[in-house]
Amino acid sequence: MLSGSTLRPRLPRNQLAPGPQKPSNGLRGDRRSPLIAKHVDRLAITILAHGILRIASGASGVLIGIYLAGLSGHGLRIDAGLLGTLGAVSFAAELIASIPLGMASDALSPQWLMVSGSLTGALAVQSFALSRHVEVFFLSRMLEGIGVAAVTPPLLAYLATATADDAPLRARVMSFFELSLLAGLALGGLVGSQFWKGFHIRAFSLVAVAYIVCAILLFFGARDARTHFPVAAWHGLLRAVQDPSLRSLAPVWLSVNAVVGLWLGPTLPFLLTHKPDSAQYLDGIFASAPAQIGWLLLGYSIVFGAGVFCWSFVLPHIPVRKAMRISLVAMFAVCLGLAAINHSAHQPAYLRWSLMAATALLIMVESGFTPAALAWLAQSLGPGAGKGAAMGIYSVLLSIGAIAGSLFAGAFGKFAQVDGLLLATVLLAVCALFFLHWVTPPSQPYKESYEQV
Repeated sequence: MLSGSTLRPRLPRNQLAPGPQKPSNGLRGDRRSPLIAKHVDRLAITILAHGILRIASGASGVLIGIYLAGLSGHGLRIDAGLLGTLGAVSFAAELIASIPLGMASDALSPQWLMVSGSLTGALAVQSFALSRHVEVFFLSRMLEGIGVAAVTPPLLAYLATATADDAPLRARVMSFFELSLLAGLALGGLVGSQFWKGFHIRAFSLVAVAYIVCAILLFFGARDARTHFPVAAWHGLLRAVQDPSLRSLAPVWLSVNAVVGLWLGPTLPFLLTHKPDSAQYLDGIFASAPAQIGWLLLGYSIVFGAGVFCWSFVLPHIPVRKAMRISLVAMFAVCLGLAAINHSAHQPAYLRWSLMAATALLIMVESGFTPAALAWLAQSLGPGAGKGAAMGIYSVLLSIGAIAGSLFAGAFGKFAQVDGLLLATVLLAVCALFFLHWVTPPSQPYKESYEQV
């Protein structure tokens, strides 16, 4: 977990005690911000709040599936089509709301916007369990998606602004932000299922309480988030759209997010749990024990999270573009490892376990792309307004890439099962590496303090 001692900037050797310091201009000399030195612990609080938000969001999705499955067993006309539509509604609401709410964080108080988003999520989760009307289900999922969109862009903008004068700290903060996102992926499903097992319908209230706890943490953690004039939000959006470093990174970001949607969508669980129709080792491997999917996802998240944790210490010391390139190259190696495992049905068990261990290490290497890309995005606009709009664009690209990846997974998975997913991943990694070559470094005056391009 992120702590004050981990984030606290170290004094230069020739400075024995902190004394009065002039604010840094970000160009030369001491680049540390007094805001970071004074409020660094609040960064940890906001990242913890984001982790709780993602856990609550993941738990909510699992609870909804279990709850509606129970209702269908009592005569209500509910099928998988309704579940898929409800998921799409939440995802689309977050997608549509990301840019306007990112702009709102440049014009309104980011602190209150994030608190309102968390409280909206609490209201949405609680309302789902209070009715059996389909209209309420759709409204609840839409509100929950908007609530998440009201938190993520302002939070990323706040983290970017708070670490504006300390590039190593920014790299570490963005790595821990990615870890908090993984916490939701790893723990959300387990928390939701265990809540339902222990508390049944009252589990929705517990998830709502988690959203409220998130709101409280954001209230205290983001007290120093700065507000700009409303006109600055429009100028910020124009800066974000016109910034060459953001535009050039967009194709890379889309390609990598497509890989995320490829593997974390519903296609992979289907391929691992359906009746096998090929000789591939992973095809239908959990057909007799579908519950193992949750533990597989938890194990992957732990490995990926361990990689991000290691990158939080490595990233401040290497160029960000190099870190992204290393991660993408590692993605090819991961695909080779998974392909070898997928065709190891007739190989000794020790060989398969060796391949799994090597692939896990490679997954840790490839995990560095997202924190590196976030650090790049945070650095691109330099100081001033517009970071909320930029992070709203980030959320949109994340959503669009995930949707595209899910479609690719369906097409390639139907064609060649798990091998199809691996092939699609290689093609997307090739695209990402190609576009990475054309990524433009930040062109703001702040670029002079950005040593890690």
